[in-house]
Amino acid sequence: MTATTGATRSPHPERPGRSDGVCSEFTVFTKIKPGHADALRKDLATLADAADDERVHAAVRQIGTLHDARHVIFDNDTRFMFASVFDGSWDTYIDDFAQTVVGARFDKVFSHSEGFPGIADPGVKDWFVAHQEPAGVFVSAYPDLTVQQIYKDHRVDDAFQEVLDTPQFRAALDNPANAELVATPAFQKLLEEASA
Repeated sequence: MTATTGATRSPHPERPGRSDGVCSEFTVFTKIKPGHADALRKDLATLADAADDERVHAAVRQIGTLHDARHVIFDNDTRFMFASVFDGSWDTYIDDFAQTVVGARFDKVFSHSEGFPGIADPGVKDWFVAHQEPAGVFVSAYPDLTVQQIYKDHRVDDAFQEVLDTPQFRAALDNPANAELVATPAFQKLLEEASA
């Protein structure tokens, strides 16, 4: 008789980092190459225009798993930290970055770190693992919501708010034929959430 565990093996090795629900944290600490702190600071300042950069936001939406990210220079300009929160597997997260315009920005910023092989290099995952430090504690405010679910919730809310503002919807609420539906707890809850 052959023993089986019934467990499905992941196609990727186990990776560092803590998770809370569907959200995982990624924090990397690197040594800045001697004399590169000002150049790194300049590149980060360029990234600060991301709020106006439609290509970057489009790439982030294309990745569809990134909740947030931050870059920090510390230890008297000798060390650098990149931290983010994402959905899904660690390997897919890194692969997705390499395939968008965000990957080029990653390359530029991390090129100031000692030993960075480049985002498209086959050894880049090993390099990130060697520089990643898992959080002691990681808590998400919404551990059950992926980025895609948040996008969807936002679209549904926008659509519903648009409907609420129409005279046709107000007429439907006031129509005695709909009174039974409008009085249901589920419909009342929907109206309360929409007006909150």
